[in-house]
Amino acid sequence: MKIDLIAVGRLGRTAENALAADYLRRASAGGKSIGLGPAELVEVEAKGGTGMAREAEAILSRAPGGAVLVACDERGHAMPSRAFAGRIEKWRDGGSPRLCLVIGGADGLDESVRERAELLIGFGSWTWPHALARVMAAEQIYRAVTILGGGPYHRD
Repeated sequence: MKIDLIAVGRLGRTAENALAADYLRRASAGGKSIGLGPAELVEVEAKGGTGMAREAEAILSRAPGGAVLVACDERGHAMPSRAFAGRIEKWRDGGSPRLCLVIGGADGLDESVRERAELLIGFGSWTWPHALARVMAAEQIYRAVTILGGGPYHRD
């Protein structure tokens, strides 16, 4: 199952982008033997203007039919890492070809993206910079791959 982290905006050569890319590289390497990956960052921009509706069009155009869509959203619920890994395992074993984790722009996600999502995940009640949200999502993808691969997990 391919994993895409779809995020609105382009960060360029920043430390946060490098860290997110490193976690996704590690997830890709670890996921090969368990049917996960590659894991990639997909940066999208709203075409023809700004606004959440245009961002939603860009996001949804990169999430093909049949893909499981998980929205990182302030309305989402906190989910323990093991539970997130279990969801990925269920989707993979159920034959889903792709998992798309999405992060909206500065104003969040349009309702159309939230409605399409099978799961809404929140990063807690604090406000996080967009760049750090990418890193946290990429790290959780890597952590899920590690858990599913039987690697050590500090909570066990």
